[in-house]
Amino acid sequence: MFRPQATRPSRLRTGFEFLELIYHATIRNLRKGHGNAVYGMVMNVVQATLILLIFVVMFSILGMKRNAIRGDFILYVMSGVFMFLTHTKALGAVSGAEGPTSPMMMHAPMNPIISIVSAALAALYQQIFAMSVILLFYHTLWAPITIHQPIGMLAMLLLSWFSGAAIGMIFLAAKPWQPEVVGILSTVYQRANMIASGKMFVANAAPANIRKMFDWNPLFHTIDQARGFTFLNYNPRYTSIEYPIKVAMICIMVGLMAEFYTRKHASLSWQKRQ
Repeated sequence: MFRPQATRPSRLRTGFEFLELIYHATIRNLRKGHGNAVYGMVMNVVQATLILLIFVVMFSILGMKRNAIRGDFILYVMSGVFMFLTHTKALGAVSGAEGPTSPMMMHAPMNPIISIVSAALAALYQQIFAMSVILLFYHTLWAPITIHQPIGMLAMLLLSWFSGAAIGMIFLAAKPWQPEVVGILSTVYQRANMIASGKMFVANAAPANIRKMFDWNPLFHTIDQARGFTFLNYNPRYTSIEYPIKVAMICIMVGLMAEFYTRKHASLSWQKRQ
């Protein structure tokens, strides 16, 4: 009767506290890779630039420039490389986020959803920063860039990130059960997308028997659709925006159910077996 009643915070306040936790967790994810945050961002830009240069040289040596879309060849390569990096970095960040057995989960406000969202947002921030810096330097120092529909291109970048984070949730949920096997499968998927993403050719010009080998990959669809938004004279005919959205939503639902099951059965003693 005389026991003090704790006042429950409003939903609005709870929502703002949740967003604040995501913000601080995102900053932590950005800083934990390097002691110097600026150095980490610079290295991320350098990595993206090196991958871009490797593909430009590869296209030139293999004589694949003639298969590119009519327009700026470097921009054509960028449209594939940026989508690929955003997808794989989001997948790697989410699959490597703190799971139910992480010491961070011992703190009351922390939960797996905050860990997943912050890891995905940190990866997105890094890739958008790297892409912006590379495009700015190329536009000012090399040749002016013209993107036909920049909003659509940015939407495909976000869809590549979203689908990568969704697939990463499945790896994250399975990781506490078999960390080594899941780590290998995650690495294999990311490396396989160097070829399976289809960024080295144009979907409209590919034969049907070749195209069906890549049609299962949501990244293949987002890259082709991004090129449709980037170039005025290219209209994707064999890819869609709906397919990667459906795949991402299915992966999120499966990942959430698997993560909930893992959280109920996970134990800190699992780490002692390693």
